[in-house]
Amino acid sequence: MDETLREGPYPFQAHLGFEIADWREGYARVAQPVAAHLANRHGALHGGVHATLLDTAMGYAGCWTGDPERRQLALTLSLTVNYQGRSSGRRLVAEARKTGGGRRIFYAAGEVHDQDGVLLASATGVFRYLDG
Repeated sequence: MDETLREGPYPFQAHLGFEIADWREGYARVAQPVAAHLANRHGALHGGVHATLLDTAMGYAGCWTGDPERRQLALTLSLTVNYQGRSSGRRLVAEARKTGGGRRIFYAAGEVHDQDGVLLASATGVFRYLDG
């Protein structure tokens, strides 16, 4: 990925500790180290972490412009997450692809795997481009 196109961490991203690992036309990959503060009351990774990574990756997948001077933002209209597995891994990776859309709305799909390739969650989303 072109370093000039990488956005710096925004506050929520900095708090959780994930990074935008790859970003290009119609695709994004987000990586998250697993840490104790991400656990739920059962000691497992909180499902909201999966949802956050998927939402982020899918949003980025639809917002690539290729031009660091022309930033595109989007708002999530709908997010459906399906949880398939549990991991005791040390790292999560969410990959997403833009699957369609038009001038104002786009659709995306994504999956979260652990470092061993175990599928943990999948999602689909509907996003609206923001003006300006």
